[in-house]
Amino acid sequence: MHTGGVRILVVEDDPKLARLLERGLREDGHTVDITHQATEAVWLGSEREYDAVVLDVVLPDGDGFDVCRRLRDAGRWAPILMLTARDGVVDRVRGLDTGADDYLTKPFAFAELTARLRALARRGPHERPAVLCVGSLELDPATRSVRRDDTLIDLTPKEYALLELFMRRPGEVVTRTQILDHAWDFAYDGTSNVVDVYVRYLRRKIDEPFGVATIHTVRGAGYRLVAD
Repeated sequence: MHTGGVRILVVEDDPKLARLLERGLREDGHTVDITHQATEAVWLGSEREYDAVVLDVVLPDGDGFDVCRRLRDAGRWAPILMLTARDGVVDRVRGLDTGADDYLTKPFAFAELTARLRALARRGPHERPAVLCVGSLELDPATRSVRRDDTLIDLTPKEYALLELFMRRPGEVVTRTQILDHAWDFAYDGTSNVVDVYVRYLRRKIDEPFGVATIHTVRGAGYRLVAD
């Protein structure tokens, strides 16, 4: 992350991994605070200004979701990168619902962690709205409800996870790999056309009945959600 040092809070209860992260990030020129406890993480995150937070889901005195929610409730909007279990699809969706910005599944390469942190630190803190809006499309993570022009749209859990991913990155190209990573576990056969099938399902529910086309195919890259 050779873009000038930033202050990072690492919340990780595995002592070996915490030491590796601390050493690697400091070698990259960053200021690093480490804690193994959920309660201390909330206190540090509330009392100090951080450019990014690396937050493990599993902590001895609570969980990362609660830490994330409490920091957001306290008005602390430093970007949060959650560390989740390899097969924790539910964890990833729940983490994003509680206000995390991105997630990384264990085990991970340090280079990928720093790349994600670099992207988050560039984005900087900004208050994420409780309800996601792209054009006339509205998604409420608290109630897991979706509307367009005040019409409630009934989605399956997979369709919801896919739409949420698009709505958290409006205008950005989301690759099939990112979609598989977000909505399906890693054991899924990535060569299947399941992503295209679900995008088709989603278009039939959120676009076609309303006469709009907001999910665009980006040939050779993936898909992009744009405002109607």
